[in-house]
Amino acid sequence: MKFGKEFASQMVPEWQEAYMNYNYLKTLLKEILIFKQRQTRSNKVNPPKSSSPSKVASLRRRVSLFRAFSGLTSRYGHNSPKKDKEDEVILVSAMHQSDEEEQSEDSHSNYQTIFLRSSEEGGEFELVFFRGLDYEFNKVNQFYRNKVEEVKKHAEELNMQMDAFIALRIKVNHPNAVSPFVNDTKKGSYPMEVIHEESQEKNLEDDRKDYKIASLEVLDNIKINTTTTSPRSTIKSLFHMLRSDLHYNKKELKDAQEKLKRAFIEFHEKLRYLKNYAFLNQLAFSKIMKKYDKITSRNASDAYLQMVEESYLSHSDEVTKLLERVESAFVKHFCNGNRHQGMDMLRPKAKKDGHWVTFFVGCFFGCSLALIVAIVLTIHARNIFKSPLRDQYMNTLFPLYSLFGFLVLHMLMYAGNVYYWMRYRINYSFIIGFKPGTELGYKEVLLLSSGLSVLTLAAVLSNLEMDMDQRTQTYKALTELVPVGLLIAVLLITICPFDIFYRTTRFFLLVCLWHCICAPFYTVTLPDFFLGDQLTSQVQLFRDLQFYVCYYGWGDFKKRDAGTCENSEVYKTIFIVIAVIPYWIRLLQCIRRLCEGRDSTQALNALKYFSIIVAVVARTIYSQRQGMTMKIIAAATSGFATIFATYWDIVMDWGLLCRNSENPWLRDKLILPNRSIYFIAMVLNVLLRLAWMQTVMDFTDAPFLHRKAMIALVASLEIIRRGIWNFFRLENEHLNNVGKFRAVKSVPLPFSYEDGNKVL
Repeated sequence: MKFGKEFASQMVPEWQEAYMNYNYLKTLLKEILIFKQRQTRSNKVNPPKSSSPSKVASLRRRVSLFRAFSGLTSRYGHNSPKKDKEDEVILVSAMHQSDEEEQSEDSHSNYQTIFLRSSEEGGEFELVFFRGLDYEFNKVNQFYRNKVEEVKKHAEELNMQMDAFIALRIKVNHPNAVSPFVNDTKKGSYPMEVIHEESQEKNLEDDRKDYKIASLEVLDNIKINTTTTSPRSTIKSLFHMLRSDLHYNKKELKDAQEKLKRAFIEFHEKLRYLKNYAFLNQLAFSKIMKKYDKITSRNASDAYLQMVEESYLSHSDEVTKLLERVESAFVKHFCNGNRHQGMDMLRPKAKKDGHWVTFFVGCFFGCSLALIVAIVLTIHARNIFKSPLRDQYMNTLFPLYSLFGFLVLHMLMYAGNVYYWMRYRINYSFIIGFKPGTELGYKEVLLLSSGLSVLTLAAVLSNLEMDMDQRTQTYKALTELVPVGLLIAVLLITICPFDIFYRTTRFFLLVCLWHCICAPFYTVTLPDFFLGDQLTSQVQLFRDLQFYVCYYGWGDFKKRDAGTCENSEVYKTIFIVIAVIPYWIRLLQCIRRLCEGRDSTQALNALKYFSIIVAVVARTIYSQRQGMTMKIIAAATSGFATIFATYWDIVMDWGLLCRNSENPWLRDKLILPNRSIYFIAMVLNVLLRLAWMQTVMDFTDAPFLHRKAMIALVASLEIIRRGIWNFFRLENEHLNNVGKFRAVKSVPLPFSYEDGNKVL
């Protein structure tokens, strides 16, 4: 792999604009190369007449006779020979900022390269190259300096947090302790060295010189940070019962330890990003200067790389020292000295792509195609479509199995999203909030979807065979239990506590689902409302689940009769409520975010979901009772909700339709290379949003397609629309993170000062 591609693949996606623009500098070098090639061809056609090559060589030999004698023995030692003035190509100098505040010992410097051969033919191309090179280096050096200052401040915050944590640990484990505390056990006293502690290679005697006996006085000035992250804490906060005073109990100690552990892990990840950032950019400057020397046949890389070596980017060692101290502190205070366990938590191993996943994906997709062909042949051979039992099949079996079809389609769309997120380096695992190394790649998602597809199609085929076979007529009830058996199997696999079938991802999904169900009692995070948006596109799936409950609970499934459910007024009422639930969840999430003061636009977002709820209720009532009045109400409410939701999708969620942007009617930054894709996506979003018209315009009664099949088709179009929405929604979120250089999570810290104005 070429260095340019390797360089791009190892960038922190959110910091990509802060890296050296390697491709741009390569473009400048290419212009120099083109000029050199043209000059060479011109010299071959019209060779200079002033002097022949032999005369030039003779002149060079004659001039060399007057140079200083270099000696017969090597006198260079460890120092390289100094270049002659005539061999110098560039001079690099540091230009200090003009502000008086910056004129200090640690003042920031911008480096400027003076090109000494600009008067030569084609020198203007090389001059442009060095100006671009200086700009890129100063950008990289300044970004690195700023980030180092950030992590140093963060380290001080963690130091004070750990002071409070260790004091709380002492108070909980030794309630009668007083300050200064000295433990009489063999373990000795609690040191307060934390981030400032030296590495473990120092001997114990030198290490103890830096020890500071833990002081309990710090507990007098702090309070516990109370965050309403659970239903219980939310209810307490409503009644002003949520206290922030320390009670010195083990629960507080455990909560503080978990928060600090997450904070250390995120801080360590940021330090690793910084260390890798410095290394990659140094390597990139080395590569680009070697290319310059090769193209121009000069020797400028030594002088420039010497400046790079002496700059803050290369010379600073704060990040390396902080990494060592963070690892030492984490292992000591959170892993009981078990370094192997600590490093596994701080540096999770990269996920390996197993070939068995690819094999089974191909195998399952092949089996799915074979089962589809078998089902089509069975239906055709037994002429089921023209059978008088056609409506009975479509009203009972079709809704039971279409539920799995919706799941498979949604997973296929998600697999496509993951593939393109990975291709265009959208950090979806960080945005959604997956634990590093546990996120599913597109192959794993395809494996799950194809596996579920095989199970569903096999159940459909077996159901058809058992239903048509005379030998199984006595097992009619057993035949009807095949769909519910498949549903129970899928649910059991989803909630299975054992470490199989991607347990971490399943647990993450269940936690987010629980947060959605309990809205607004949980703090709303991006994975919670992202899952809520997915649920709004699976309304028909929830209605199919309702049909499962009614069909096997109150309906006469042994006779394959769904009339008991469809003719019940209670069923029709629940049919409306079921469709409202996903939108109601999103409405409550928007209200929670609005009350927390995170985003004032959530009021409009809540209004959007309320308008959709009104439209869904109106359409459902019209489909059940008909009537011109309800038709007008359904069309009016649906039209308003569609316009509102479409505007929100394109402008707010996708960040498009910016009139004065660099890309007209899109946004300043785009990830996809072809701008027409964005316009196509906007048009598709509008068209697919109009799928509700099939209900108002009575398209469900089309003669060429059964009503249940038409409903499933429209539901599938909404799932496809949601899949398209997912890509551009996370693209916009990723670009927002890039604009703020936000590459790690912001973890809430456990302690704060008593006045609440400053975090420890």
